[in-house]
Amino acid sequence: MKLVNFGCLPLLLAVLGLAGCSSHVVKTTAHEPIVKETREIAEDQLLDVGIKIFDAGLDDAADNEDAVIFPEIRKAEARYIAVHLTETLQTSAAWGAVRVIPNEQSAVDVTVDGQILQSDGEVLAVMVNVRDATGRRWFEKEYRELASRYAYDPKRGERIEPFQGLYNRIANDILAHSRTLKPADIRNVRLVSELKFAQSFSPDAFGGHLSEDKKGRLQIKRLPSENDPMLSRIRDIREREYLFVDTLQDYYGTFVKEMEDPYQEWRRLSYKEVMAVRELRKEARNQTIAGVAAILGGIAAAGSDSRAARSAGTIAVAGGGYLIKGGFDKRAEAQIHVEALQELGDSLEADIEPQVIELEDRTITLSGSVENQYNQWRELLRDIYRLDTGGIDPVAGEPDQKK
Repeated sequence: MKLVNFGCLPLLLAVLGLAGCSSHVVKTTAHEPIVKETREIAEDQLLDVGIKIFDAGLDDAADNEDAVIFPEIRKAEARYIAVHLTETLQTSAAWGAVRVIPNEQSAVDVTVDGQILQSDGEVLAVMVNVRDATGRRWFEKEYRELASRYAYDPKRGERIEPFQGLYNRIANDILAHSRTLKPADIRNVRLVSELKFAQSFSPDAFGGHLSEDKKGRLQIKRLPSENDPMLSRIRDIREREYLFVDTLQDYYGTFVKEMEDPYQEWRRLSYKEVMAVRELRKEARNQTIAGVAAILGGIAAAGSDSRAARSAGTIAVAGGGYLIKGGFDKRAEAQIHVEALQELGDSLEADIEPQVIELEDRTITLSGSVENQYNQWRELLRDIYRLDTGGIDPVAGEPDQKK
């Protein structure tokens, strides 16, 4: 009589059972607190921070077949994260002005940029790069956090940011690095930042003040005189730029405020959907594996000389087929949840329309192209600078031929 070995099947099923018990659910809303600067800082030691709109990470996400990503939501999140990180840094009371900046043209003391790696309501993961005006990289680091299941509980009296701990860790790391700088280093960064701005408007007048070392870092070769009228004009232009960028802060703040309610609701529902999809996929996988194992065992038993064994084998094959079908059904159910996420994404997309801001002499519609509006403002500043300097073109150093 042939013996059929089913010894591995209970072990396999036991392992699957253990896998089904694992959980990623976070049950507390506690997070790392923000570190605040308590000492008084001299004005010339306060560094201005510019936080760029985050990269939405859509190019990398396209390679991930399992990711459920809505481009318009990601683009909105890229702004939301930058604004919320700005607000978090401001609470540390360790900096000069902390602003969201549209692009690299903004010459600031410290620049923070990042990329969204994952964002689905349950997990937020970002890559953050921090560097100063000299080109020295402070650090590049990945941050990841799981939302607590209580973060979206409507019974909570106050609304909390589900991933506030992640923002706090980023802010704390930036502050920790700044504390390693000497006062002379900080003053140097501030001077380089100012000279970079001056050079962008008048390379002819300020191009010889900075040089680049072998590591690609900017060094000061010489400083302009404090009585230099060109420097005075540049500082006036820079103040006008600050005023415009401050206007953009109002836009970004309004944008985030308008998207906060639908975005929070989307994250809450997305969290539930992501958890449901994970559980369904796990059940589908486990059922399919168990079904295949049962069928293999049934086929082996069907070759037995024992009628009872053959009957058991037939039952095992049928049962295995049922388990596999159940696994496919679970996958189909998971796809329904994925489609529900798509509908949620479409609804949020309709709620985050562009805003209109009023400037002193014009109305500008910021329809997802803030960078373009900022570039136009920079060109206007160049025109103002040309007029202030008697028609000198700050780009080419040639007289302005425009009539």
